[in-house]
Amino acid sequence: MTNRGTITPAILIITGAFLTVIYGLLILLSLQVDYAQRQLASEQALNIAEAGVNYYRWHLAHDPDDYQDGTGVPGPYTHEYTDPEGGVVGSYSLEVTPPQDGSSVVTIRSTGWDQGYPSVQRTIEAQYGLQSFARFAFLSNASTWYGSGLTLYGDVHSNNGIRQDGINYGRVMSARETYMCGTETGCFPPTEQPGVWGSGGDQNLWEFPMPAMDFDSVSFDFAQMQESAEADGLYLGPTNEPGYHLVFQNNGTVDVYEVTNVDSIFGYRVPGEGLGQEGIGGCRRRYQIIDDESYIGNYSLSDNKLIFLEDDTWVEGEVSGRVTVVAAGFPISSSTLNIWVRGSITYVNPPGQDALGLIAQNDVIFVRDVPNDFRIDAAMMAQKGQVLRYAYAGYSGQCSNQPGAVKNSLTINGAVISYNKSYWNYVSGGVLRSGFITRTLNYDGGLLFAPPPYFPTSGEYEFLNWREI
Repeated sequence: MTNRGTITPAILIITGAFLTVIYGLLILLSLQVDYAQRQLASEQALNIAEAGVNYYRWHLAHDPDDYQDGTGVPGPYTHEYTDPEGGVVGSYSLEVTPPQDGSSVVTIRSTGWDQGYPSVQRTIEAQYGLQSFARFAFLSNASTWYGSGLTLYGDVHSNNGIRQDGINYGRVMSARETYMCGTETGCFPPTEQPGVWGSGGDQNLWEFPMPAMDFDSVSFDFAQMQESAEADGLYLGPTNEPGYHLVFQNNGTVDVYEVTNVDSIFGYRVPGEGLGQEGIGGCRRRYQIIDDESYIGNYSLSDNKLIFLEDDTWVEGEVSGRVTVVAAGFPISSSTLNIWVRGSITYVNPPGQDALGLIAQNDVIFVRDVPNDFRIDAAMMAQKGQVLRYAYAGYSGQCSNQPGAVKNSLTINGAVISYNKSYWNYVSGGVLRSGFITRTLNYDGGLLFAPPPYFPTSGEYEFLNWREI
């Protein structure tokens, strides 16, 4: 007897199992292919997102003040990403956050995706910033002489020559290969010298020639600064009085006074430097002592990050916050306003949290009766003049021997920027006649890309940081 069909169940079972395995393998393979393609799409999305950041950096290089992608309306802004043949590979969406509170940092958030997998998206955020004029510890348009008693922590730069007899812990840079050294840097008679020379060091940090800085560009910013102060800060117009007096308070405010009467003392400065009456050299009356003033008001620095004063201004006090003070008048070509530093100016909080910018159209001047140990926490800029203290001893007449001419120390935590040579010490016969026995300039590194609000910048946008969201 023959049994038929008994093998059929076994064949069906084997066939079913085989088909199950085959389909399982096919599904697994399909999932693997899809996963690989999604991984590839994810990498492609990241590359496309980076392309979006690079595009907007290019856009800012051609239109530095446009944060709306040329549309005039808020984002996000979507662009197609194409291959070299013009085929669409994917797209990216941009969100651009303009600089806040007068800073120079732009935030670009870019989301990219591949054309075949639009649901697979990658987002990156990058920041770019314009370098401020305060990126140097000391910046000058004129030849500069750093004496043997001066210690510099930070980079220094001059558009002309530098004589470096002090100590430097940063780069010393000149825009000149050689220059004609005159009396301003101790050459009698004038002689040709390298762009940087002297007996100080570290000479391995001397670099020249380097690109020059454009001081004239700052004058074009004064009108914009005035508009910004009127819209979002504090603007005070010209007076028929000597000017204004600002006293910073440690609670994040500033008291503002109108100066109604000033007295003068005799002070000497080198002839031919600076503008207006204060720029005339020799021993002259310098109107710097406040005799009388009237109270205007108390203002919060958090609400007034830019203070624009169209008159001479005296400043002092403790700064808690971030603010820039500008003393400038119009028309620019004939105005010669100064800032007088009447006493020490210190930060309440660490640098970076607090920041002060002092921008004078002409000079930033330290008065005679500053504290014996004088300290300034600020980035100071004399756009057409210099940062200086007059000589109150060592010269003929009323400038021969005044009390308080010599002080113990000067410490600047920040930056010094001046069109002409800045100075505050006067030496005769090897003896300090007027000035400070020790001088230290400590650069505030936070000023590079986080300067005081609305502080002038230069150059092109530079990369700061990058992260994936």
